[in-house]
Amino acid sequence: MTIYFYKVWQPYGCFSNFSPHGIHIQGTYWPTVEHYYQAHKFVGSTDAARMIPLIHAAASPEEAAALGRCSDRQLRRDWDLVKTQIMREAVLKKFLTHADIREVLLKTGDDILVENSPTDSFWGCGANQAGQNHLGKTLMSVREEIRNLRSLTVIYE
Repeated sequence: MTIYFYKVWQPYGCFSNFSPHGIHIQGTYWPTVEHYYQAHKFVGSTDAARMIPLIHAAASPEEAAALGRCSDRQLRRDWDLVKTQIMREAVLKKFLTHADIREVLLKTGDDILVENSPTDSFWGCGANQAGQNHLGKTLMSVREEIRNLRSLTVIYE
């Protein structure tokens, strides 16, 4: 079966980066995965000192996303190389931190997870449903890692 998710208020909305599940990572608390992800676009860039605190303080994930998409700011040089790794790190932390949504993720079994974004064909499936679905793939990878961690915990207890 395939599970489609997109908006926070819809079924499986906790899979969205906009869901209100904060993460404490690298010594800093981030209100959402979206805040963390958008801020990390600027790490090491000439705009880091200005943009990272602005994004961190954004009142909503929508505002964080808008700030991160500001086209007149300098992104980090390696962004295309590291963005999926940064997303995975944040998504894993989110589901390790919040037991309630971790159980929702695990209960999806081996279902295919698809971000049903009509506008994003990299992280989601895009308008034509043929996008790369990297967020869905990240969630499925995180689900498998959490399963493996649980297996190790059972073995060593």
